[in-house]
Amino acid sequence: MNITQEKIDKLNSTINIKIQPEDYTPQVEKAIKENAKKAKIAGFRPGMVPPAHIKKMYGKSILVDTINTLLSDTLNNYISENKIEVLGQPLPKIDETTNFNWDFTENFEFNYEVGLAPEFEVNFSAADKLTQYEIKVDDETLAARIKNIRRSYGKMTNPDVSADDDVLYSELKQLSPDGSVFEDGISNTTSVRLDQVKDEKIKKSLIGLKKEDVIVFDIQKAFNNDAAKVAGLLNIEEDEAADLKSKFQLTVKNVNRLEESDLNQEFFDKLFGAGAVTTEEEFTAKIKEEVEGMSTQDSERKLQNDLYNYALDKIQFELPDEFLKRWLKATNEKLTDEELDKDYDAFAKNLKWTLIENKVIKDNKLEIKYEEVFELAKQRLDAQFRMYSPQPLAEEQLAQYTVQYLQNKENGNKIFEEVKAIKTLDFLKTVVTLDKKAINHDEFSKLPA
Repeated sequence: MNITQEKIDKLNSTINIKIQPEDYTPQVEKAIKENAKKAKIAGFRPGMVPPAHIKKMYGKSILVDTINTLLSDTLNNYISENKIEVLGQPLPKIDETTNFNWDFTENFEFNYEVGLAPEFEVNFSAADKLTQYEIKVDDETLAARIKNIRRSYGKMTNPDVSADDDVLYSELKQLSPDGSVFEDGISNTTSVRLDQVKDEKIKKSLIGLKKEDVIVFDIQKAFNNDAAKVAGLLNIEEDEAADLKSKFQLTVKNVNRLEESDLNQEFFDKLFGAGAVTTEEEFTAKIKEEVEGMSTQDSERKLQNDLYNYALDKIQFELPDEFLKRWLKATNEKLTDEELDKDYDAFAKNLKWTLIENKVIKDNKLEIKYEEVFELAKQRLDAQFRMYSPQPLAEEQLAQYTVQYLQNKENGNKIFEEVKAIKTLDFLKTVVTLDKKAINHDEFSKLPA
């Protein structure tokens, strides 16, 4: 067997594999004999089918399978032994002029296109500066959080007249340009939350309404052209919502109001467990601690995202784009050319970050331990459970759920990649200069993502 590599450029090469009969004959003969022992063919006793008969009937398919296995093993071993860093997987080059006879004495030749990982350096230093925000928990943010929590545990009432923060259970109907209801147009009965209405003038028009009151409003303007929000309210696709120009008629079917829960012991016990909090001051301190923790997490996510984008801008290298596009098409049969053109830049960006991650991990001998993967998975599950119940799961039960979660290969890979990203970003944070800046929550929320 002869295998060679021909470099086309820094990012592309071709691997040529030549296979002679002596390379595959022993494996083919062994496979034929094994099939003869297992075959059940009329006229022959089990295990007594002559190998020559098997070769005559199934020899070509056995040869094809043997060649395919030999090719795969040879190619993978060659890449591994020569430490070739490939992107995607090698793609067989189709030669329309080649037509194999598969006659057991044939010389075979196969060519594969290979996309190569680029060479680059991660040269961060203290000269690289990023802002690390310290979010101050102001009274307004704290009050808003306390209000939301109290409403989450409050009771629903149905006042006669709508007020700020109420929910209007309404029928929405699309209008024609002349103001009449559009026959066969979009209609849906849904809940409209006044606290989500962005346009102050429209929001004011929705306050003071009673059951069966009717108003006309610009739904796009009301929700600041949020296609996802409009689509949800009208039960249509986002693309359709984005292009929607019509005004809508809103008919109030009911006014719903979520009253805030009283600050009593029953409420405190529901939130924190029996007797953990007994006064309004302790309650406020607990919520402030929670908001501070959330603010720290928001700041950390912002820093990680800024560092991610900074790294992609700073470390410039090319990818074998044309090869990768062919590989994506070859491995995703349903992928259209339009989808490929639309999504390739995002794919390339993620791939570049993965290469940077791998470089940082390798160059700095960073280790990812199972305990770290397990702990992050446990944190993620704990956060999910707390969305449905403020009472935390027992540690032993949470650990059991985490083991079950990580037994799923897809889940395990997802958490592993998340730990790898955190590990990379944490290391880079020790290298670059972080300029700390105090900022209030409202100002922080207006910063670009």
